[in-house]
Amino acid sequence: MIIDIKDVSLKIKGTVILEHINLSCGEEEICGIIGRNGSGKTMLMKCICGFVRPSEGEIRVQDKIIGKDVDFVPDAGIIIETPGFIPYYSGIKNLRLLASIQKKIQEPEIRKAMERVDLDPDMKRVVKKYSLGMRQRLGLAQAVMEDPKILILDEPFNGLDKEGVAKMREYFLQLKKEGKTILLASHSTEDIQVLCDRVYEMEHGKLKEITTI
Repeated sequence: MIIDIKDVSLKIKGTVILEHINLSCGEEEICGIIGRNGSGKTMLMKCICGFVRPSEGEIRVQDKIIGKDVDFVPDAGIIIETPGFIPYYSGIKNLRLLASIQKKIQEPEIRKAMERVDLDPDMKRVVKKYSLGMRQRLGLAQAVMEDPKILILDEPFNGLDKEGVAKMREYFLQLKKEGKTILLASHSTEDIQVLCDRVYEMEHGKLKEITTI
């Protein structure tokens, strides 16, 4: 398993947020978590990424224990909640700035990532003038641009119109063929049905694997 979660619980100020979570996601799999807003999906993803430490249990990603072997999830592209960018920079300028942190990629890879999510890298419009759907596309571009092994995506289709959703679904299936492991959370049953090899349902901080939805 690329992502392997065993008996993870999280309590914050005495309130149970996650309760005895078990989840596995393998190589070249798209795994989906479906659940209503407030069910615990986002908090679980924050724990997987290493942004929040669980109270109990173990999160192992690519044989590294998060919080023990490594502080944060290795080799992952992430979207959790609304992607944040510098509002008075263009899309490509934001991505150049992010790419400069690890220096793993150059201009051609940045431009390709934008083009794959249907954004024009030469567009001069600053991010504060982007629509919600354009911001989401830019978030997807930053998640994939460094060619990570793993994608952890919280509601990745937010703000996209019907055509945009269809194109992004095709793109995710292509990424799976390229060897990616994708964990995504969605409140949309259709997204989960179309994309996912393995499906989990979350409700009130509890998770169970399901075969049909």
